[in-house]
Amino acid sequence: SFLTPADYAGHVEHLAWRNDQDLCLVAAEGCASVMTIQDASDPARRTRVELPQELILGAFSLDRAGSRLAVLGQSADHPVEAFTLGGDQGLRRLTITNPALSQYRLARQEVRSFRARDGLEVGGVLIWPLDYESGTKYPLILVVHGGPEARDANGWQTSYSRPGQVAAARGFFVFHINYRGSTGRGVAYSQLDQGRMGREEFDDLVDGVESLVSTGLVSVRLVGIAGGSYGGYASAWAATTLTEHFAASVMFVGISEQISKVLTTDIPDESFHSHWNKRLWDDWQDFLEASPIYHLKNAKTPILIAHGKDDPRVPVAQSRELYQALKIRGGVPVRLVLYPGEGHGNRRRASQLDYGLRQMRWFEHFLLRGEKDLPPSDIEYQAANQ
Repeated sequence: SFLTPADYAGHVEHLAWRNDQDLCLVAAEGCASVMTIQDASDPARRTRVELPQELILGAFSLDRAGSRLAVLGQSADHPVEAFTLGGDQGLRRLTITNPALSQYRLARQEVRSFRARDGLEVGGVLIWPLDYESGTKYPLILVVHGGPEARDANGWQTSYSRPGQVAAARGFFVFHINYRGSTGRGVAYSQLDQGRMGREEFDDLVDGVESLVSTGLVSVRLVGIAGGSYGGYASAWAATTLTEHFAASVMFVGISEQISKVLTTDIPDESFHSHWNKRLWDDWQDFLEASPIYHLKNAKTPILIAHGKDDPRVPVAQSRELYQALKIRGGVPVRLVLYPGEGHGNRRRASQLDYGLRQMRWFEHFLLRGEKDLPPSDIEYQAANQ
């Protein structure tokens, strides 16, 4: 495509015509966002729009003259807000959706990179403990994005399913790694995991953890992992195949068994074209060995498994299978939480609150307090709000 060079180390996320000649593009580059004006007839004529502050940009729209735009943006300091750009006022923020944030200190957040075991440079976003003290080793929560064709940007990293600043305030490092297969670094990088599910992509996660351990920031015995969808697959993989590296795991709408997942998901063709590059019947053994449940005998990591009962993307049977297998095998703390009426992620506020509280409690229970048994099954919502 003329919009970007063949070797472009990023990906276009949003675009709109500025006029009959020029396109305005928002692209992901690493953990950042860039906006450019592109001459549609001449790929070499590209102008970068300089913003007065670092924002992770989202959808935008231009006025009729093409001189002003409205754009959604977020940063490490605030969630998604609406901005205008152009004219005499430059960049102007229009909304403050969570004014209560001004009452809180926020933890340090930065882009951080490391070398994987094969020499590949891998990057991500690291949030530090709010009251970090030099010389102290802290627990770590590794938060793994789904996709895997997605990325974590240096923006707002706190939501019901992503502990971010909440975990930092409670004394955790939080690391979001853009493992191979992620977007934002070009097509070649996003395809490095295709046909190799659960291999080098998840080795990148371990290598990222070890990069923090080797610098003395993180305790090797106090590492947890969480993620949803493909990130939930990573969490299940960590609790079985890579169990020696993780002291706690939270799997949300994740994959435990690839054979039945490929045959029951609502996106079987995406699984073929974007992930596997082969059909199940071409290599049954590879699909089996890429399944966390295949490595169940190794499992030692306490795991919280959560799923929407109406999930069409990763059917709830994926969580039921892993839970029942671990219960039958025994020896590993495991809990299954199912959300009625929820699909591939929680939409209802009550379900979001419940999951967020359970996830955070799981890590505090096993990493901060070093407990061996399961925490209580019920959540004290009122106490948590206080």
